[in-house]
Amino acid sequence: MNFKKSKVLQPRAHALIPGGCHTYGRGDDQYPDQAPGFLVKGRGCHVWDIDGNEFIEYNMGLRSVTLGYADERVLNVAYKHMLEGNHFTRPSPIEVECAEEMLSVIEGAEMVKFGKNGSDVTSAAIRLSRAYTGRDLVAVCADHPFFSVDDWFIGSTPMSAGIPKVVQGLTLKFNYNSIESIQALFRQYPGQIACLIMEPEKEMAPVNDFLHTAQDLCRDNGTVFILDEMICGFRWHLGGGQRYHRIVPDLSTFGKALGNGFSVSALVGKRELMKRGGLDHEAERVFLLSFTHGAETFALAAAKEVIQIYKREPVIERMWSAGRRLEQGIQKSINEHHLGEYFKVAGKPCALVYATLDAEKRSSQSFRTLFLQETIKRGILAPSFVVSYCHTDADIDRTVDAVHDALHVYRQALNEGIEKYLIGRSVKPVFRRYA
Repeated sequence: MNFKKSKVLQPRAHALIPGGCHTYGRGDDQYPDQAPGFLVKGRGCHVWDIDGNEFIEYNMGLRSVTLGYADERVLNVAYKHMLEGNHFTRPSPIEVECAEEMLSVIEGAEMVKFGKNGSDVTSAAIRLSRAYTGRDLVAVCADHPFFSVDDWFIGSTPMSAGIPKVVQGLTLKFNYNSIESIQALFRQYPGQIACLIMEPEKEMAPVNDFLHTAQDLCRDNGTVFILDEMICGFRWHLGGGQRYHRIVPDLSTFGKALGNGFSVSALVGKRELMKRGGLDHEAERVFLLSFTHGAETFALAAAKEVIQIYKREPVIERMWSAGRRLEQGIQKSINEHHLGEYFKVAGKPCALVYATLDAEKRSSQSFRTLFLQETIKRGILAPSFVVSYCHTDADIDRTVDAVHDALHVYRQALNEGIEKYLIGRSVKPVFRRYA
């Protein structure tokens, strides 16, 4: 493939924009040298870059697109609202309509507040929990990589530069599936932890009734129990990972797939907590969520349409079945190349990821780069194996064939040395202290 136009534009981007783009996960350091630098068009699960190269894509807009790029039904309702004006000085009826749709699918949720990004609503959940409990400390799951761009979370990562030490010290960590680590926090900080936040599930499924036991510990200690549904929501189940695992949290946060690419997120929860962000109470007011563009009519109309499509059509079922087909095909290739200890597929079929290991069976960014390089050569853009509603059997089968060829090169690189096959520098983790 030719990436001539991308190579010309990339230096211009880096000269004008820190990192060359506006989301770290989209940065050049996340992809091999031989990769599309800029995407200009998406239809379904196919994307085209600035040089005209076409790819079957996985990860789908950082997992925000489940129905497919440029879904006409969602675009049409959004466009209709754009023609009437994006937002107004007073609320619009679509705010109520979208709220009703959202609460109709999330069991136990009584009120909702919309935002634009996931960080908006996770940070609002933290602020609300602190106000409700009168406590400062926050417990986050150390095994889940991202919750917010705001100080309360970023201060706990290797990219904590610019965040006061006193703020960093307010965030504690526990481990997924380790009730002991949560118990230890409550023993060490009795009566001080405002909330505990985690995803319902990542690549590792909960064991030994972990989620419910963690919730019970929170109740016993007067701590708000929050589930971050940015990824599980609208993938695991229409009601989120919480419905899949039959648990009702105090608060939960949704985004990504909620708008099928439009910028919209949601904080939902029990009325007792959520009303503190409103007018119908006598306690001290909480500045919950308030944005100039927070209630853009077209984004809420898009979210409403997405939810209605999910209600009418087997979106969840299709993502699970497409993921199973993909996983089975890739696992067959892994076995044929004797790569079971070096290349692994993990997670639920609706949100698969992969792990790359070197000859010593250590996690390897270099082998990740090689795999990306070889799949991109074959028309597949797969920083993950996250599918969408529009991945057809033909798309999956073509992907399996491309992965099979890429894993052949992977096997050769293990045998002969990766330097013989890898072109250019290696990709790097997003969260690192230095460039």
